[in-house]
Amino acid sequence: MIKKPNIEHIKKHLGFEDFNAMQKDTLSAAQKSNEIVVLAPTGSGKTIAFLLPIVTRIDPNTEGVQCIIVAPSRELSLQIEQVCKSLGTGLKVNCCYGGHSVKVEKNNLSNPPHILVGTPGRLADHIDQNNFDYSYVENLVLDEFDKALEFGFHNDMSFIIEELRSIDFKILTSATKSDELPEFTKIKNPEVIDYLEGQVPKRLSLHVVKAPGKDKLYELLKLIYFLKAEPMLIFCNHREAVNRISELLKEKGVAHEAFHGGLDQEERERALVKFRNGSANVFITTDLAARGLDIPTIKHVVHYQLPPKEDAFIHRNGRTARMEKDGDAYLVLSDEDNLPEYIEDNPNELKVPSGLKEPQLPKWVTLYLSGGKKNKINKIDIVGLLMKKGKLEKDQLGLIEVKDFISFAAVDRKIASELCNKVNKERVKKIRLKVDIAR
Repeated sequence: MIKKPNIEHIKKHLGFEDFNAMQKDTLSAAQKSNEIVVLAPTGSGKTIAFLLPIVTRIDPNTEGVQCIIVAPSRELSLQIEQVCKSLGTGLKVNCCYGGHSVKVEKNNLSNPPHILVGTPGRLADHIDQNNFDYSYVENLVLDEFDKALEFGFHNDMSFIIEELRSIDFKILTSATKSDELPEFTKIKNPEVIDYLEGQVPKRLSLHVVKAPGKDKLYELLKLIYFLKAEPMLIFCNHREAVNRISELLKEKGVAHEAFHGGLDQEERERALVKFRNGSANVFITTDLAARGLDIPTIKHVVHYQLPPKEDAFIHRNGRTARMEKDGDAYLVLSDEDNLPEYIEDNPNELKVPSGLKEPQLPKWVTLYLSGGKKNKINKIDIVGLLMKKGKLEKDQLGLIEVKDFISFAAVDRKIASELCNKVNKERVKKIRLKVDIAR
């Protein structure tokens, strides 16, 4: 008999002295209402906030899916899965999303999890094809609901909610307010937890970088040099701009990653891994990375193109100046660009000097290994391979991430090539692993 998840046990497992106010308010609301709307900015702890009441409602000794969590992107779905596992409840959780193997997902669902996380389209497909018994799903979370609508998932979400006829507890989260919820949510009289007031970071400093003429590209390059390529997000409105900046940085030898919806899932996952582990400190992206992604808080946010709406501007800036930390946002403006009305203050003008040295490459580089969780390979196996057979020192090994069929490890750039030669084609758990520098 497995014990039901306990809030105090979760707190100790996470190493928290206490949960934050929004998380405690959500727990309290769940005791008096079965419909909750949580409004809070990016980085405020919404995932833990909605998971706490959910896990306490699940019976670990009952087989079958008891909760479905709908998220607008693959990356956010995977992040929710990881956060759920980090609570230490022992509940089984699986993730499904477009671009992932349907066969693997169907196999996972044959031994159903307690919690199923996924993107609207893939969840709708599994329900439509009866790939699992969803008749006992009593709990539903619609995470980053506004973003899901923006991405055009209205029909898929409507279908999911219509099919899940045993739902008696719903949580909807959003980083923006709306006048009313769509009828298909079937949320009538929710308890609203609103933490959106004052969401513009108070410790954020705004700077304007003016570029002569129409082309801002080389002024951006100067700014990257000026900031010494410290961890930064560069936001663009269009993927073409992301690609154009990436081409220039590639030409100049600046370690960076590009991220947008036109890349396939593997490319996007690899870009996020390399940014998280410090192999690339410059991350050029569309608003796809403004919310929901598992990336560290960073010091610099650069708006290469300003978004048309204030809420997008707020979400971008929410990646820095979190908690008690300072942060800086830079607006790169050409002669034709005007400050939008939603920026009321006059930002400081930063004159970036010319003739700066190229930034140094990061300490870390990422290794790709051709085995993962589904091959029964874990982090300890990878540490053993790299340290015992690769003779790697402890301070030469960084972050390790294990996916379903592949893994990534950050290692000291100076010894990466030599290390690959030592451990490539070595056996781990009876599998001969291909090891190479991730491209």
